[in-house]
Amino acid sequence: MSLLESLPGFDASAPLLAVSGLRVSFGQTTVVNGVDYTVDGRQTLAVLGESGSGKSVTARAVMGLVRPAAGSARLRGVDLLTLPEEARRRLRATTIAMVFQDALSALNPVLSVGYQIAELFRAHRGLSRKQAHQRAVEVLDLVRIPSAARRARDYPHQFSGGMRQRVGIGLAIALNPQVIIADEPTTALDVTVQAQIMRLLGEIQREHGTALVLITHDMGVVADIADRVAVMYAGRVVEQGSAAEVYARPAHPYTEALLGAIPRPRLRGRRLAVIPGAPPDLAAPDPGCRFLPRCGYGTAACAEAPPAHQIEPGRLTACHEWERVTSQ
Repeated sequence: MSLLESLPGFDASAPLLAVSGLRVSFGQTTVVNGVDYTVDGRQTLAVLGESGSGKSVTARAVMGLVRPAAGSARLRGVDLLTLPEEARRRLRATTIAMVFQDALSALNPVLSVGYQIAELFRAHRGLSRKQAHQRAVEVLDLVRIPSAARRARDYPHQFSGGMRQRVGIGLAIALNPQVIIADEPTTALDVTVQAQIMRLLGEIQREHGTALVLITHDMGVVADIADRVAVMYAGRVVEQGSAAEVYARPAHPYTEALLGAIPRPRLRGRRLAVIPGAPPDLAAPDPGCRFLPRCGYGTAACAEAPPAHQIEPGRLTACHEWERVTSQ
């Protein structure tokens, strides 16, 4: 029996990860306001949105690195947010892991990268120092670190930004967790290495039944690998559905605007579309729809915040005027 199966609330038939009503506040400012999403084994959920929309804070709350004000994050029915810290610590890396956006901050500067990966195998698998080091070298080789055996003895500052990002991915996948939350995992990588890393994550999903929550700004990556999409704006999920449906027929003006700003060959030589204005001040938000000042579909009804409602099976939107948006 695994650690997860021994915890209260475990339900093998429940979604692998289900986030519900998650709310995070810093002082009087609510930065994540009622986020809901689910992802199951071998699925990829892409979380999209501008910087400051709450994507990374949501991920950190799920991992227990930020204390939420309300909500739940259930792993096969086990609420991670109510577990004792010791149980949560034992689940990290073994059952749920995160690839951090800033690899330099995520790595310990005074320990070699090989030692940091090997420590996972020693702490969670009980391997000897020699065995753990060998497994660490294998992980570095897996994420395409050249001369992995030699580079395992190097420190984070001796690696380029892209190499550090690969080490961070190695830390996340080392113990084959059931859920990987990847916060901009390919930001510092060139296009070729991006493709290799995304292919590697896909292989891990297929082999181990892993669920992937991918936080990204790269709409092209989302179109290639995501099963479902959750679009966040000002701390809320404003649209959610299958990637194919959302790309083909967005049901929220913000999603439509994001898709409209993607460069395309047929638009060569033309100015790219932009979203006018700026995101709202979350310390003093308007009571109505937070996208209203930047929206071209606004009506009097938008003075009241729209709830997220189901417009078809598996498809949600938080927009009063969604029918007008989908008809465009």
